[in-house]
This record gives sequence, structure tokens and C-alpha cells, in this order.
Amino acid sequence: MLATPAAPSSTQKPGVVMSAAYADGQRVKDVAIEEAGDWARRPGHLVWIGLYEPSAELLGEIQAQFDLHPLAIEDAQDAHQRPKLERYGDCLFVVARTAQLVQGRIALGETHLFIGRGFVVTVRHGASVSYTPVREKTEACPDLLAHGEDYILYAVLDFIVDNYAPVMETVLAEVEAIEDSILKRELRSDEVERLYMLRRDLLRLRTAVVPLVEVCRKLEHGDLVAIDEEMQPLFRDVSDHLRRAQDEIDAVREVLAFAFEASLMLGQAQQTVITRRLAAWAAILAVPTAIAGIYGMNFEIMPELKWRYGYYLVLGGILAACALLYWRFRRNGWL
Repeated sequence: MLATPAAPSSTQKPGVVMSAAYADGQRVKDVAIEEAGDWARRPGHLVWIGLYEPSAELLGEIQAQFDLHPLAIEDAQDAHQRPKLERYGDCLFVVARTAQLVQGRIALGETHLFIGRGFVVTVRHGASVSYTPVREKTEACPDLLAHGEDYILYAVLDFIVDNYAPVMETVLAEVEAIEDSILKRELRSDEVERLYMLRRDLLRLRTAVVPLVEVCRKLEHGDLVAIDEEMQPLFRDVSDHLRRAQDEIDAVREVLAFAFEASLMLGQAQQTVITRRLAAWAAILAVPTAIAGIYGMNFEIMPELKWRYGYYLVLGGILAACALLYWRFRRNGWL
């Protein structure tokens, strides 16, 4: 099942998971959306807001508080974005794809991040686990959280990438089980369909992972924005994890392709064996059929037709010919 978002506090609006102000790496207090902009503009303060499938009205309030670009707000409202990194003035807009197993299928969600001076806003859509563990982990390390927006951006991206691992482990275990069964028996139609679905899901996951590598590369080298030098190695670590995930996806897709091809070849080999057996038995049965057809013709003048032992001789000849054919086919591996 899809992970349910953390329940917002009674003072927050629907769609707001959390909204807190920090100073020097320490959590100061929970703040209302209407106060978030004022807290973000205070020297040395940082506001972190988490949203889950917010309404257009709520995004409009967020836009007003932090003076966000309308195009970025429009993208955040539309949960069909490709992973990317864009800059609007002093604000960064980052899109990352999340992954989760839902009823055996890889379901993709999205996380949109607004990062500016004094604030970070995360917007989750679709299949995604709560970022409560990220918040708890960062709050437990005030020295790192004191780095501000850069560290929160890293922590969220690292959490998203780390959640690719359990998905891949589950898929890999299923693929290995199917691969082992291929050598023992022919795959059923539902298993072949499952192979196809897994390949398609992995392709969708790959399209979510590969563009995120470029996003992390830009953050690592500061192509669009100046990232704290102490934070740059962290984004490099995320890039390494992404490349590892990409390699695993490619490897599993190749295994699935080999499994599918092996299933087809084994099926064709089985059909060939059956065809040979049918052909061999057809050849054996053709002998008595031909002889019986000849002696079943309505002619009075035929060799050995009136002979006393003709019937037994014909039966013996049929048995001898069938036995010879059976021995030859058996010797050649057709039976």
C-alpha cells in the first residue's frame, strides 16, 4: 500500500505535514504558513515546510510567502515532471522522482523542492514515504543542520536515492527466483507476463534515476548556484549512489531480457521435441496404414489374396517394419 503522509498538527492546514523554524541548527518552533515568510527573513533563521499533495490555494500562499516564480509553482502543482534543476532568481527548484513497491509494481511519485535564502519547501506527490525520518535525523545533528538549506537539500535527495535500494532488492529477488525456475520447467503465461511488466517498470525507474544524476552533478560543481564547499562531497556521494542504482537497474533489465529469451528458446526446444515425436509416430503408423490401404482395395486379382498364410505374413511384415522404425527413431533420440 502507499505510505500515508504524516498527520499534520491541528493548527496546520490540510496538505501541510510540517512547518518549523530553525536557528543555528536548532528547532525553534512550529510556525504557521502565514508567518513562514517573516521567520525566513530573520537573520540566522531557516524555515522548513513539508507539503503532501497540496491544493492550488495552499501553493498560492507558499508563493506569496517566499515570492516564488509562477512557473515553478505551476510545475509543483502538476505531478508529471521530469527530474530537473532550475533556477528562478535566488531560488532553486528541484524535481526528483521517488519509487515505492505497490502491490508488486514499481510506483513512481515526485518530490518538488524550493530552496531559497532562509527556506526549504518540499512538495510530495504520489508514491512516497514520509520525510519524517529525514527531519528527525537532521534535527539530531545540529552542527550539520547549521549549514542550512544545502544540507536539507542533500538529506532529502539522499533519502530519496536510498529508498531505491529496497525496491531493487525486492525486484532482484523475484527475478532470481524466476530465473531459477526457467531451467526446471517452461514458464507459465502469467510468469512471462510478469517478466514483461518488470522490464517495463524498471525502464520507468531508469528514466527517473538517470536525469537525477545530472541534477546532483550540477549541485556538486555549483553550475547553477554556489553550494557550500563542505556540502559538495555529500552531493558527490549521492551521485555515486545514483550511478550504482542505474547499474543495478541495467543489470536486472539484462537478466530479465536473458530470462525472457531463455524462456522462448526452451519453449521452442520443447515444441521441437514434441514435433519430432509426433513425426516419428506418424511415420510408424504410416506403414500399417499404407499396407492396409493397399489390401483394402476392391480387386479380385491380387498377389497372395487367396493364399492361406497371406494374412499372417502381412501382419508380421507390419510388426517388423514398425519395430525397425521404432528402434531407429529411438536410437536417434526422436522417441
